Amino acid sequence: MTKFDLLKAIAAATGESQATVDEVLKSLADATSKALGEGDDVTIPGIVKLGTKDKPERMGRNPKTGEAIKIAAKTVVTTKVLKGLADHVA
Repeated sequence: MTKFDLLKAIAAATGESQATVDEVLKSLADATSKALGEGDDVTIPGIVKLGTKDKPERMGRNPKTGEAIKIAAKTVVTTKVLKGLADHVA
């Protein structure tokens, strides 16, 4: 499903315009980014729970040369599909 298809489906189900639905989705993305950036979890009801996890610095290998390299620490986004969606798909 493309973004356009999603906009059409939500607009048809709610009776709102596609422009309004697009603004809501943009606001959802902005609010989610802000919350995750502050270290909070975000739950989109019935779909997914998003969070963050700190990955420590580690050593790796360059696959071409075999040389040891240092991989920097970073924060990554984690996802957990909620039970309702998982049950529906299964």
